[in-house]
Amino acid sequence: MKKIAIVGVGIHPFGRFGEKSYQQIGQEAVRMALKDANVAWKDIQVAYLSSQYLPSTAASRVLKPLGETGISLVDVEAACASGGVSVNIAMLAVQAEACDLALAVGVEKMPRGFMDPMMNFEKWQVQMGLSTNPSYWAMSARRHMHDYGTTEMHLAKVAYKNHKNSVDNPNSMYRKAFSIEEILASPIVCYPIHLLEICAPNEGAAAIILCPAEKAHKYTNKPIYIEACVHVVAAYSSDFRVPIESMSARIENPSPVTLASQKAYEKAGVGPMDMDLIELQDTDAFCELQIYENLGLCKKGESGKLIDDGTTDRNGRIPVNVSGGLISKGEPVGASHLGQIAEIVYHLRGQAGARQVANAKIGMAQVLGARGNCAVTILKR
Repeated sequence: MKKIAIVGVGIHPFGRFGEKSYQQIGQEAVRMALKDANVAWKDIQVAYLSSQYLPSTAASRVLKPLGETGISLVDVEAACASGGVSVNIAMLAVQAEACDLALAVGVEKMPRGFMDPMMNFEKWQVQMGLSTNPSYWAMSARRHMHDYGTTEMHLAKVAYKNHKNSVDNPNSMYRKAFSIEEILASPIVCYPIHLLEICAPNEGAAAIILCPAEKAHKYTNKPIYIEACVHVVAAYSSDFRVPIESMSARIENPSPVTLASQKAYEKAGVGPMDMDLIELQDTDAFCELQIYENLGLCKKGESGKLIDDGTTDRNGRIPVNVSGGLISKGEPVGASHLGQIAEIVYHLRGQAGARQVANAKIGMAQVLGARGNCAVTILKR
C-alpha cells in the first residue's frame, strides 16, 4: 500500500471554553494544521470530522465556513476511537489515489458530568446498573487487585506521573502536579478510583493533514510517516460490562487493545519494546495499567511493576502519556486520538518543548471506547 505522511498538525487546547462554539474550536485546529503544512483550505481535497456529541452534519457546520470548495465533508463516529477511524479512512482515500491532500479533524464540546449511558446502551442495560463508566472501570480494577496484587498505590503512582507530566503541556486542561498523598486523599469516585485518578469529559479539537509520502517534502521538511492505523471492534464482549451481545465460555475473550495493537505491530514491522513513547487511553489510572498489559509492554498482572520501576516515566525506557494523559488533558471524545497523534508528531519532530522525549523516532497512540471500539496508530520519523 502507498505510504502516507503527516505534513501538518494543529490542536486546540482541551478544557472548558464557555460560550465558544464547537465550530470555532474546530476551525482553530484546522487553521493551525493548514499553516503547519503550508497549504490553504482550497488545497484540501477531502475531509473527515470525528465526534460523538455534536449534531448531524457537524463536518459541514465546522468546515464550510473555511470556504465553499465543494469537497466531500464526512462525519465519523466510533465512540472513543472516532479519531482513529477518521485517520484510517483519510489514509485510504490517499492510498486509493482519490486525492493528494486529506484532512482528519476531531472536535467535541461535551456536557459536564458522566457520559450519558443511553448514548451507548439499551434502556434495560442501563437499568442493570453497570453502564456508568466509573463503575465498570472500578470493578475491573478490583478484579485485577484480587488476582494479581495490584494496589491503590499503583493507581496513585500512575496519576502522580501523569499530573506531573501535564505541567509542561500547554494543551492540557489541568496543569498541576499533585503528591501521592493528595491523590489518595482526593474523594472516592467509585472505589478504588479517586477523583484525581480519573479523566473528565470536556472540549477541544485536533487536526492532521495527510499526503502520499513521496510528495511530503513539498509541504514540510519534517514529515512524519504513518506506519499503521488500525481500528477494531471487540471480537466478543470486551469485558463483563453491558452490553453483552456475545460471549465465549471456551476461549479467553481477547482485548480489542490486544487485537488492534497486534495488527498494528505486524503492519509496522515493530514490537511494543520498539516504542520511544506511547499515548494511551488512561480514562482512569487503572485503565493505563491494564493497557500496559494489553499492548504487550509486560505480562498480564505485571503492570504494577512497570510503574514501580519508573519504566513509563518521562525519562523511563518507554515513556507513557508524557502529555499528561486523559487524566490531565480531559477527553473530548472525537478529538482524543487526533490529539494523541499531534502530541507524538511534536515529539518526533523535536518540537515538544519542556516535555520532549529525547531522540524520539517512533511512537504509538491508542484509544478504547464503547462497544469495544479500539484504534491504534504507529508513527515514525
